[in-house]
Amino acid sequence: MSLPYEKATSGAGALDDLRKILMNFGCDRFGTMIDNKAGELIVQFSYRGRDVTYKSSYQGYAAAWLKEHPYNPSRMRKTRQEHERQAMNQAQISVCSVLRDGIKGIITMIETGSQTFEGAFLGQILIPNTGKTILEAAVQTKMLPAVEDRRD
Repeated sequence: MSLPYEKATSGAGALDDLRKILMNFGCDRFGTMIDNKAGELIVQFSYRGRDVTYKSSYQGYAAAWLKEHPYNPSRMRKTRQEHERQAMNQAQISVCSVLRDGIKGIITMIETGSQTFEGAFLGQILIPNTGKTILEAAVQTKMLPAVEDRRD
């Protein structure tokens, strides 16, 4: 079985598609940023006065890629470090496509009336003058109970 988006080749193209999707939806601003320390791709946009910050972990994708393609020194002509670098490089490309398609699905739900903008993006909406999303504030104040990680 293959990992979804592991064959993606154009991260920049996916981000440009996402920009077009959001601009056609009516967003005023759009930007992307990579946070290497956190291992995240960050997409920010503004819609009708609502600023949204959407983060996706490329470190998480790389870990999933490595689980799907474990290092095997007897079958590979590269070092473990080179294999892990390949995983991270692919993750930085693949996450762009994952975000494009995920946000496109959310926008489609909003446009068809299946969701409201606030309902669909609630956790990612920035709280004015704090620099935090609603989700970050909820986690920080322990408004949400902790969830056990049950992934293998």
